[in-house]
Order: sequence, then C-alpha cells, then structure tokens
Amino acid sequence: MALEVCVKAAVGAPDKLGDCPFSQRVLLTLEEKSLPYKIHLINISDKPQWFLDISPQGKVPVLKIDGKWVSDSDVIVGILEDKYPEPSLKTPPRFASVGSQIFSTFVAFLKSKDSHDRTEHALLHELEALENHLKTHDGPFIAGERVTAVDLSLAPKLYHLEVALGHFKSWSVPGSLPHVHNYMKALFSLDSFEKTKTEEKYVISGWAPKVHP
Repeated sequence: MALEVCVKAAVGAPDKLGDCPFSQRVLLTLEEKSLPYKIHLINISDKPQWFLDISPQGKVPVLKIDGKWVSDSDVIVGILEDKYPEPSLKTPPRFASVGSQIFSTFVAFLKSKDSHDRTEHALLHELEALENHLKTHDGPFIAGERVTAVDLSLAPKLYHLEVALGHFKSWSVPGSLPHVHNYMKALFSLDSFEKTKTEEKYVISGWAPKVHP
C-alpha cells in the first residue's frame, strides 16, 4: 500500500511540486528505498482544512505511516529508516553533522542587504569545511561510495543555494572548491533527485517573497 505524503505545492502553480527542501528530502528517502507513495500537494498560502486537521501548525512535510500522520523531516526519515531498513541510508554518526550549517548560512546570505555583514563569509566557511571533508574522505558521497541520509538532506539545500543565489545575487560556488562542485554534480544526477526536484522557476518564486518582503 502506498504511503501518503503531504508536500508543498509551487507558489503560483498549485499542481506543481513546490520549493520545500525538507519535503524533497522525504521524497528522496522514499525514492531511494523504492517505497510506493502518493503525493498531496499543499498550497501553503491557502491550506485546506483537512490538512490543518492533521498538521495543526500547517507545516510540511507530513507522512502517513501505520495510520498516523507524522511531521518533521528528521522524525519522518528516522521512522522510514527503522521500518524499512533496506537499503540502509544510515549515516555513520561521525559524518552526520557534515554540512549541517550550510542551509542556515545560505539563507542569511540570500536575505542580506549589507555586503559587509559577513554572511557571505560565513557561507564560504561552511562550504570550505565541506570541501575539506570531501577532499580527505573517499567519495563521491559524504560517507563514501553510497548515498546516506546526510546526502539526501544536503542535496535539496545545495540545489536551492545554487538556484537562488545564482538568480538573486549572481553568486555561485567558487571554482576553488572543486570537490563541492563534484559532490553537487553527483547528487543532482541521482535518479531520485531528478524525479523529486522542483523546477528552477519554482525555487525562485518560492524564495522571492523572503528576499524582497
């Protein structure tokens, strides 16, 4: 029986997959585990009542498993790993926090209106840390040859970083970080990523109100 998952619909296109990296993380996990699922696209600016009944805070993603609706991508991914352990997506604990500050530093830089506030510096610092990890460990992924949960968490965030910063700030990951570039290429060429990614224009329309409030 297919699992049911509520994810964000695109801004301005309620029948298209939206720009939520946490929703994509759950979809990537379902794809990598070859689990059948049914998507409910939720219009975040006009949430249906049935959705608010199962997710009172109105947050996506939400997954129905064993008759219960569960929210929070961390919790959902953990439950899926426990219930469907094969193929394993478990990240070795020592690698679990690699890249964990990239998303927050990217968002701060994206929203920044002051070129001297060091938000770009903070993001570069995190990307350099990722570069050093990838340079000193066999890849192409963070824990080695196979994809694990940490990669599926980072993939949508790096995609948003590339698309949004490219569009709003004409900024891209520096060429001095070749391992990061190769890592992003490896992630974005996964079949599961191709199937679950949001179109670039919807990533942009999703971020626009946050960049120009």
